[in-house]
Amino acid sequence: MALSKKFLNINGVDRMFICDPEKDTLATALRRLGLTGTKVGCGVGQCGSCSIILDGKVVRSCARKIKNIPEYAKVETIEGIGTATNLHPLQQAFITYGGVQCGFCSPGFIMSALGLLRENVNPTREEVRDWFQKHRNLCRCTGYKPIVDAVMAAAKVMRGEASMKDITFDMEKTKNGIYGTALPRPSALAKVTGLCDYGDDIKYKMPEGTLHLAVVQPKVSSHAKILSIDTAPAEAVPGVYKVVTAKDVQGTNRMLAPIFNPRSLLKGNEFPIIADQKICRYGDVVAVVIADSEEIAREAAKKVIVEIESLPEYMNLLDAVVPDAIPIHGQTPNMFMVGAHIKGEDASEVIDNSFCSVEGSFYSPREAHLSIEGNTMQGYWDEQGNMTIHCKTMAIGWARHELPAGVGIPIEKLRLIENPTGGSFGWACSGLNYALMAVCLMVVKDRPLTLTMSYEEHQHFSGKRAPGYTNGRLACDEAGKLTAMEYDIALDRGAFADEVTAEQYKAMSSMGMQYVIPNIAGIGRCAVTNHTFGTAYRGFGAVQAYTASEAMMDMLAEKMRMDPFEFRYINLPREGQTNNTGHPFRDYVMPNIMDKLRPYYQKALAEAKAASTPEVKRGVGVVTSMFGVAMANMDMAEIHLELNPDDTVTHFNTWEDQGQGGDIGTLTVTHEALKPLGLSVDQIRLHMNDSHLCPDSGVAAASRSHFMTGNAVIDAAEKLIRAMRKDDGTFRTYDEMVAEGIPTKYAGKSSTSFAGPSVNPNTLDGNPFASLMYGAFIAEVAVEVSTGKATCLGMTGVADVGRIGNILSVEGQAYGGLSHGISFALQTQYEDVKKHATMAGAGIPYIKDIPDNINIMFMDDNPRACGPFGSTGASEVFQCSQHMAVINAINNAVGVRIYELPASPEKVKAALEAKAKGQELKPKKYFLGSDFYDQLDYLKANPF
Repeated sequence: MALSKKFLNINGVDRMFICDPEKDTLATALRRLGLTGTKVGCGVGQCGSCSIILDGKVVRSCARKIKNIPEYAKVETIEGIGTATNLHPLQQAFITYGGVQCGFCSPGFIMSALGLLRENVNPTREEVRDWFQKHRNLCRCTGYKPIVDAVMAAAKVMRGEASMKDITFDMEKTKNGIYGTALPRPSALAKVTGLCDYGDDIKYKMPEGTLHLAVVQPKVSSHAKILSIDTAPAEAVPGVYKVVTAKDVQGTNRMLAPIFNPRSLLKGNEFPIIADQKICRYGDVVAVVIADSEEIAREAAKKVIVEIESLPEYMNLLDAVVPDAIPIHGQTPNMFMVGAHIKGEDASEVIDNSFCSVEGSFYSPREAHLSIEGNTMQGYWDEQGNMTIHCKTMAIGWARHELPAGVGIPIEKLRLIENPTGGSFGWACSGLNYALMAVCLMVVKDRPLTLTMSYEEHQHFSGKRAPGYTNGRLACDEAGKLTAMEYDIALDRGAFADEVTAEQYKAMSSMGMQYVIPNIAGIGRCAVTNHTFGTAYRGFGAVQAYTASEAMMDMLAEKMRMDPFEFRYINLPREGQTNNTGHPFRDYVMPNIMDKLRPYYQKALAEAKAASTPEVKRGVGVVTSMFGVAMANMDMAEIHLELNPDDTVTHFNTWEDQGQGGDIGTLTVTHEALKPLGLSVDQIRLHMNDSHLCPDSGVAAASRSHFMTGNAVIDAAEKLIRAMRKDDGTFRTYDEMVAEGIPTKYAGKSSTSFAGPSVNPNTLDGNPFASLMYGAFIAEVAVEVSTGKATCLGMTGVADVGRIGNILSVEGQAYGGLSHGISFALQTQYEDVKKHATMAGAGIPYIKDIPDNINIMFMDDNPRACGPFGSTGASEVFQCSQHMAVINAINNAVGVRIYELPASPEKVKAALEAKAKGQELKPKKYFLGSDFYDQLDYLKANPF
């Protein structure tokens, strides 16, 4: 290695550093200097998180080699434009206007925006969007709209038309409390100044002697027997400490992910931490190299020799369930779980005798979460002898139960801590991510470890949204009232059955859940394939169901020659009607929601008709959505509140923050619950997401955190206030509590045991959702007829999420969720393991792929009696059916329906060409492992 001395003028100061000019990038050099505000996401110049200003120009520093940068070139990073006590207008605006969620991309956006405003201090919104498109700045959380809002606000200050005070949140608005305000999140300041240390930043700040890990993914097959693994060449590399393989794992080497459905043929313990006997998917890890540096570890990983015997690869469910397919796991059939959904009379007979019916087959693709930050973590043994792992977990409690047996450590010795985290949207639920660190810590007990996967490694390793294949039929009477539905949905769970029970139930219970359907016959199937495993992702299960049900609602409306908006409206639940599992609906608010949306729909239709041309046709699509909050009727959460010696209060919980705002959520509900004490915001301290200091508040999923943790806060606050209250109505101080022997720390708990009956595995009868969210949405789309390219021009929605706790956070969830839905409809997928290995390859949406015209309205007339201060969940109602608004809008524009997503230009163009010939391109009815009626008869005849 030939090293070189280099001088750069960094943030106004000449700085010297030593580098390898052939290998080191500018991003690497800056980060080694401690300027870790410059983030590295993709590592290949696709995401813009590493954006800095070099000699006056915005550049992506991860793609600039040091050898190509002139001596004393001027470099500006996020650390140089403002401080925590003297913010730049852009930094302040990002805080105030919600431009910061997970915050990983924020420094890059701010630096890129600074470059824009120096060239053009009075840009239009479209010019801001064009700039970010040109400079490839990506955000997966915000939907981009709040970022543009922030830039426009900062520009006013820089032009002298507004002051910093004008763009700073006014605390006067909190004089009656912070609940329902737009108070910025506590972590925003550190994020916009580049001082928030994410996992890969912590890597640079670990103690001397830290060892680095690199994974070995053979990437030669998605299904193969492992004949041998030769680690000797890797272990011979100077600086290699150890190469860990399955034989070094001191536990069972299996993740424990129990499957609670009694019909499952798999048990949930088939998931190896390190592949031992077989490679079951492209991303399987067969070894982990431990070395003195990341560079050495990666070089050694290339030298591990894996000999395999290839087996048939089943890269989709349709291939895996044919009769002669080889079982992937032992002798268990690849179709390992089947359940029934039965309501009312014989749905098949009702459909056959109904006035009108439609049928079709629909495909919801495998989708990568595409968080800008990939998989990164640190591990060490703490002073109490606990195995301690700092990581991106969004499921501290779950992961602590999944790992111990496989790793060979008692659960009480496994300590998980969530790092400041750059989003995950669900993939961080899986404990497999941290299990690799755990098995290595069992080998190395005297030195700390750190692991940073490349984005490609992360892409292949992490779970994805499970694809869904659905055959369906839907019928109505002469008036357009639904009479019956029949569906057969099969989920491709990839190589392992992670979180499968919940997804099967969500998919089945979401089929038609927002409409009144008297008769239903449905089957939900789950199969393993040789693709990466299915895991949690916003809209978990519901997305796959709505892909079919919201298409069939449009198809039936069209066949009935009814407006699709009005067709939905007449089938919404009214008082006294029952839901798709045979129980009364929780709320009857959907007609009010659609009444509020109707004028926007009518206006959009008129504008689409007026703006359409023969070359570019416009259309409008509509969907409705419901989503259940929390983990059915078995959910629990616990938090602790402690009165401190200075009479402040500390809140302890594991409300994992993946960018959705766990910190501001915790602060908001705590301040509201402790209102009688008259505490200021600054008098509430947060201690979060450390398994050994905080109680288990549950997973940050299922739109449950605010609902469950908020109710637990109320419980703890009532106990603390009761203990502090004196007979005269005033409150004891900490010193008085101690003097009187009164405890100063109280646990608060909540559960959903009050919800309805558990789901019957034979019929799906049950009503366990404690609360629900509701919404209706329209998408406006333009289709270029010559190419088939569809563009979403806007999306408008009305939602009921109960009382809003923090406006910025809820709007952020809405904008972000809609952006995921739009890209899912048009471009995002993870099917080809090579083509889709990068962010751009997998179709991540840049700012011009998402419209600036996003308008969300909230209904506030239905506070939930069971929720904290009237609130319920506020995430997944914005990302479960919205993709189908886009698909329905394409059909409205050009008269073709895309049955298998995403609606790429090639698919739309092919459908248009077929239409011109009087044909329709639609998939043949999927063979899902057995005949629907035979399978349903078997399930009825053989109840569990």
